[in-house]
Order: sequence, then C-alpha cells, then structure tokens
Amino acid sequence: MTIQLTPEDEKLVQKRLQSGVFRSVEEVIHDALASQNAETEWLTENKEAINEKIARGIAQLDSGEGVSGEVARARLQQRKADWLRDKGA
Repeated sequence: MTIQLTPEDEKLVQKRLQSGVFRSVEEVIHDALASQNAETEWLTENKEAINEKIARGIAQLDSGEGVSGEVARARLQQRKADWLRDKGA
C-alpha cells in the first residue's frame, strides 16, 4: 500500500521519529491508527452516558442552574492550580 501524506502530516511523522520513540514510519502510523481505534471504541462504548450527561446539562441550563463564564473559568483555573500543585508534590 502506498499513501500520500500532506506536508503537515510528514512533519508530524518526522517529529515522532526524531523523538526516538518510534523506529520507523510504519510504527508511527500503527500507533496513530491504534490510538484512533481505541478512541473510537471508547466513544462507542460511552456514547449513551455522554448523551445523558449532555441532556442533563441542557436541562440544568434550561432550569436556570447554569453558571456564568467567569465562574466556570475561575473554577477551572482553580482546578488547574490544584492539579499542578499536587503534581509537583
């Protein structure tokens, strides 16, 4: 099989090869395909739960339970700070 990569994809493959993790283009492609397959399987297995969470979130917003962007951003920034602190410990 022969494939034609875009210049951007060629750069990504070369970057992965230069990292030393992979010994060949074939290994890079195999890893990418295996990762994509695992992600697709996970999404398929969790589709119902994801859709339920989205529906619950929409229902909460519809009933006025949402938070402002500022509050959400502040919460995320705090979670990130906590994670970085814990990671450094």
